[in-house]
Amino acid sequence: MTDSPQPRPRWPPLPRTFAALRHRNYRLFFAGQLISVSGTWMQNLALSWLIYQLTNSAFLLGVISSLGSLPMALFAIPGGVLADRVDRRRIMLVTQSSAMVLAFVLAALTGGHWIRVWQVAVLAVFSGTVMACDMPARQAFVVEMVAREDLMNAIALNSSIFNAGRIIGPSIAGALVAVVGVAWCFFINGLSFIAVLVALVLMRIPRRPRRPEVTGVMADALGGLRYVRSNSTVLRMAVMLAVFSIFGWSYAVLMPVFARDVLHVGARGLGYLMTSSGVGALAGALTVASGSGRHLRRLLFGGAVLMSASLVAFSFSRVLPLSALLLALVGMGGLAFMSAANTTIQLSVPDEVRGRMMGVWGLVIAGTAPLGSLQAGAMAEYLGAPAAVRLGACIMAAATLAAIVVVRRRARGEPREEE
Repeated sequence: MTDSPQPRPRWPPLPRTFAALRHRNYRLFFAGQLISVSGTWMQNLALSWLIYQLTNSAFLLGVISSLGSLPMALFAIPGGVLADRVDRRRIMLVTQSSAMVLAFVLAALTGGHWIRVWQVAVLAVFSGTVMACDMPARQAFVVEMVAREDLMNAIALNSSIFNAGRIIGPSIAGALVAVVGVAWCFFINGLSFIAVLVALVLMRIPRRPRRPEVTGVMADALGGLRYVRSNSTVLRMAVMLAVFSIFGWSYAVLMPVFARDVLHVGARGLGYLMTSSGVGALAGALTVASGSGRHLRRLLFGGAVLMSASLVAFSFSRVLPLSALLLALVGMGGLAFMSAANTTIQLSVPDEVRGRMMGVWGLVIAGTAPLGSLQAGAMAEYLGAPAAVRLGACIMAAATLAAIVVVRRRARGEPREEE
C-alpha cells in the first residue's frame, strides 16, 4: 500500500493542529469516535463507582479492572495478526457492534437490580476480548484514512478525541449517577456506538491488497515479536510503555477511593477529577497536534517527567481544587508521552507489520494493565491510596531518568536521529 492511499483531498487550508481533518474519511471517523468515546468514558466512571459500591474494597476494584484488561495480554498479538490479514474496517464494524451489545446487557442487568459482582467480572472479560481485537485494527487503520505526512497529526487528534470524551463523559456521568443511577450511563454508552458504526459504513476506503497467508497465525505473531526485538526504537518504546502502564496509569483505578475516602467529594467529585485529567490531556493532545514531529524525543521525555512529578504532588493533596489541577497536569504529560510513543512506533514500521506492532502497543498498554490494577489495589489496601500512587509515580520517574541516560549514551555513538 502506498503512503497516500487516496487522492489528496480538496479542502480549505486548516491550521496545522487540524490538518488530518482535510481527509473526508478521517472527518467521519473523528465525529463518530468523539460521540462513542464520550459514552465509553461515561460507562467507565459509572462502572468503577458501581464496583466500589458493590464491594467496598479497593483491592477488588483493582481485581475486576485487571480482568477487563487481561484478554489484551492474551489476544492483542493475534488481534494484530488479524489486522494485518483482514480488512480493518470490517474488523471494527464487528468489534464496535459487539461492544454496543455488551453495554446494553450491562444496562439491563443494572437497571433491573439483578447485577452482581461476578456478572460485572464476566462482562469485563468479554469487553476486554472485544478490545483486544479492536485496538490493533483501529490504531493501524489511521494510516488508511490520511496521508503519511498527516499521520502524527491524526494520532494526536485521536488522542484529543479520547480526552475530549474524558471531559464530556465523566462530567455527564457524575451528575447522572447522583441523580438517576448508573444504569442510564450504560444505556447511553450503548446508543453512542451507533455514531461510529454509521461513520464506518459511510467511509470510502480503497481495498487493501490481501497479504498471502503463507504462514500460520502463531508464526505471524512470533514474527511480530521478533521484529520488536530487532527494532531498537520499537523495543525502547515497548519497555517504557509497560512501566508506565503498570506503575503510572494504574492511578485511575483508585480514583473512586480518592473521591470517597481521601477527598470526601462523592460521585460528583469523582466526575470532576476524571474531567480535570481529561482537560489536561486534551490540551496536551492539541499541543502535540500543532507540532511538526521534529521534537518527538522532547515530547516523549518531557511528558513522562511532567506526569511523574504531578502524580507525586497529587498523592499529597487533600483538597479538590488542587487535586483537580494536578490531575490536569498528569493528563497533559501522559498524553504528550503516549502520542510521541505511538507516532515513533508507526513511523518506524512498514505497513505489512503495522497491525502486529499495534497489537504490541495494545499488549504493553492494556495487556500489562492487570498487573498495574492488581498492584495498585493491593498497595492501596495495605498502604493507603495516596502511598500507592506515590510509589508508582516514583518508579515511573526512575524509569524515565534511566531511559534518558541510555538514549543519550547511544546518541553519542550514533548519528543523530529524530525520534
